[in-house]
Amino acid sequence: MRLTAFTDFALRALMRLADEPERIFSTNEIATEFGISRNHLIKVVRDLANSGFVSTQRGVGGGFTLARPPEQITLGQVVRALEKRHALVECFRGDGGSCALNPRCRLKMRLAAAREAFMRELDGTALSECTYPGRSKGRRPYNAA
Repeated sequence: MRLTAFTDFALRALMRLADEPERIFSTNEIATEFGISRNHLIKVVRDLANSGFVSTQRGVGGGFTLARPPEQITLGQVVRALEKRHALVECFRGDGGSCALNPRCRLKMRLAAAREAFMRELDGTALSECTYPGRSKGRRPYNAA
């Protein structure tokens, strides 16, 4: 399985928020800490808010925070919400794609089983198990070598 950079950024941000769930974070702060594009992170936060994982606040002192406790958010929920636009392989698309092997393909069911095993593992992992302590706790930034 390969997750999009979009979902990777979302998971990083959520892991950081999970370490201090009561705190409001700015997109600038998270983007700088992880060395990622602020503009891309804004889109990520919007999708996380639309999916109910974060709450946002506009204006001075605004930012985003977890919408519910990190124990109540699983990695599987996040990945499903953000990756639903992307089929693992062409034949998993809603329109079935244009695979010449359908309907006799023996690979499709194996890939579906592998995807479900991957998601089951993520479903069994709460965000609280993957918190990422920030610089305030004496740690190096996420992207530091």
